Amino acid sequence: MPDLSGKKFLITGGTSGLGLEAAKALVAKGAHVTITARKEAKGLEAQRYSKAQRVLSLDLADLKSVRDAANQITENIDVLICNAGVMVTPYRFTKDGFELQMGTNHLGHFAFAGLIHNKIKERLISVSSVAHRIGNFGPGTKTSIQKKCMGEGAYSPWKAYGASKLANLLFINELERRRLQHNYSFIPLAAHPGFANTRLTRVGPAMAGKPMKERWMGAMTDICGQSAHDGALPMLYAASMTGIKGATYYGPRKFAQMRGTPMVVHGKAMAYDQTLAANLWQVSEELTGVSWENSPHA
Repeated sequence: MPDLSGKKFLITGGTSGLGLEAAKALVAKGAHVTITARKEAKGLEAQRYSKAQRVLSLDLADLKSVRDAANQITENIDVLICNAGVMVTPYRFTKDGFELQMGTNHLGHFAFAGLIHNKIKERLISVSSVAHRIGNFGPGTKTSIQKKCMGEGAYSPWKAYGASKLANLLFINELERRRLQHNYSFIPLAAHPGFANTRLTRVGPAMAGKPMKERWMGAMTDICGQSAHDGALPMLYAASMTGIKGATYYGPRKFAQMRGTPMVVHGKAMAYDQTLAANLWQVSEELTGVSWENSPHA
């Protein structure tokens, strides 16, 4: 990475895994880094490890917390990395009644980024996943999208996760179109880590009270996953390298995008469906109450 002295980064979910490794790497290059944490103690521990300059309290599964955190952003930042997330959780809901994975991985970030978008000056990166390929929104109507967000109908932890990660890519591609229309000062980008060895794979089974599955998922991740450091490389590339164009998607180059150094990758065709993306955007604004063009922060 180039020297990043003077650059300001904000990383959601910087207390462990990819976010923590990204924070550490950015600080090492001279950047001023803010990480977010749901729990203060964990945030302070991560700050000591990464040397990040600031910890911001943020729970993406609670829109009040999202608004409170946005109100704490009083200065411009160069890069926002939307990294925090949950994975294959049991059937649960956010404080605002959204299905937990859609509410955390997509709607929380949509609202947070929308509230501070006028303070983002260079880049906004959304961390997606190869699992977006198993996600869908049925016919793609606003009604079907809203049902997915509200957790209505049959529930599959993996399919819900896939839908939330597909939403991340739809968001970035729609944001690129809106950037050109509204002259936003930053470019939107996406990245995915491949199969990275983080605690994310263990959280869902732990929440479901399945210790055997938790141990099995942990063992598989330890054996097959690349390090969290290497998994963070695509997002770091998107966040720092020069000559990048809006809506580009980065992921690992080896073993079906599971590991390796970053390269340009492509999502499945549905991720580029403009009608679906526009419908998702409208539903996201209605559910969160955050309109990017009419935000009080804009």
